[in-house]
Amino acid sequence: MKKTLLIIIAFATINIANAQGPEVTSWIQNTTGAVGYNSIPSNVQTVQYSATQVYVSCTCIPGYSIGPWAGNPNVPLNQNFVWKITRAPVQNTGTATAIGLGHTGVWTNGVSIFNVSDAASYNNGGVWFRNAYFWEGSGFDACLGHPQQQGEYHHHVSPTCLYNDADSTHHSPIIGYAFDGFPVYGAYAYTNVNGTGAIKRMKSSYADTTTNLRASGPAVSTTYPNGCFIQDFKYTAGSGDLDARNGRFCVTPEYPAGTYAYFVTIDNNLNPVFPYTFYGTYYGVVQTGNTGPGSGHTTITETTTVYTPVATGIDEQNRDIKFQLMQNPVYNYAFIYFDPASKNNIKGTLYDAKGTLIRTIENMQPSIEYTLDMSDFAEGIYILKLEAGDKRAVQKIIKSK
Repeated sequence: MKKTLLIIIAFATINIANAQGPEVTSWIQNTTGAVGYNSIPSNVQTVQYSATQVYVSCTCIPGYSIGPWAGNPNVPLNQNFVWKITRAPVQNTGTATAIGLGHTGVWTNGVSIFNVSDAASYNNGGVWFRNAYFWEGSGFDACLGHPQQQGEYHHHVSPTCLYNDADSTHHSPIIGYAFDGFPVYGAYAYTNVNGTGAIKRMKSSYADTTTNLRASGPAVSTTYPNGCFIQDFKYTAGSGDLDARNGRFCVTPEYPAGTYAYFVTIDNNLNPVFPYTFYGTYYGVVQTGNTGPGSGHTTITETTTVYTPVATGIDEQNRDIKFQLMQNPVYNYAFIYFDPASKNNIKGTLYDAKGTLIRTIENMQPSIEYTLDMSDFAEGIYILKLEAGDKRAVQKIIKSK
């Protein structure tokens, strides 16, 4: 009997080790030697896994174009991170771990997730903490990211260039993992937690109630308007779809049996909504080595399997859409030329820096040059998204006069 039990346990362990679940397959791996900012290798370099852990090696540089960052002198640098993500996350039934400053998780392209705070407080009092999106948002690039002092490029809010945040008809993909091992999804999910109902945009259960909460804090003014501090927002259970951590236990396409999952939150204009990503405390148990001083450089001490992707899923640099955009910066007209080997029937959508849809071009074809008239557009940064079936590409356009 004991021998039979040991065989069953060993067989189960082998099956877990060989299984390639979403915690293994969701990463956007660089299989072509592509480079990003300042010619640094982009996206995730290697994914290794054992029966219990996934190890993600990355530079913290995305495949999409980043910068500039108004008023920010910092420059993205290769971080050479190796993250350790548990394959069997569990709820923390003890004292919850606070989501601290610095990296709190990792997006599927290897870029760091940062929390809601910019690490400063009103008069350095340690009470009224500043909302990073309000205080630093003007220095975010078109993909809503920026680098910190050590060159760690990161997103505090929904990474608009990582996935199609305008697609409200499909369940959003996994776009990251928190350091407790639970997935982070884009903004759209099933209405009901059992996986039924229409797809809907997940609504935060926080609201700005500044007039009620500022009695002991700085007076509301043009300098300190509603929403500039984290304490301006109040959680009301059941007022939205998500709990106080900006997550819920639910069925998703990758987890048909259900999982706890965090969601990014945006409004119907695709603008970030507080608390933006997961918030407050982690739902699960956080592994050591991913947080704190010197974190993110895990030493792998067990036998692992290197994961070789067959397809890269939501890779925004998917090379099956091959094109050139000429004259960038654009003064009046941009010219889009699709390579003869490119996928056909491509849909193009153009957004301004706030995420507002400006123009749609349907059924673009290979070997054809298309003219995009931007002569009446204001100066600034625009995002062109190209999609054909499950393939997509993203191009930043700078409009000048």
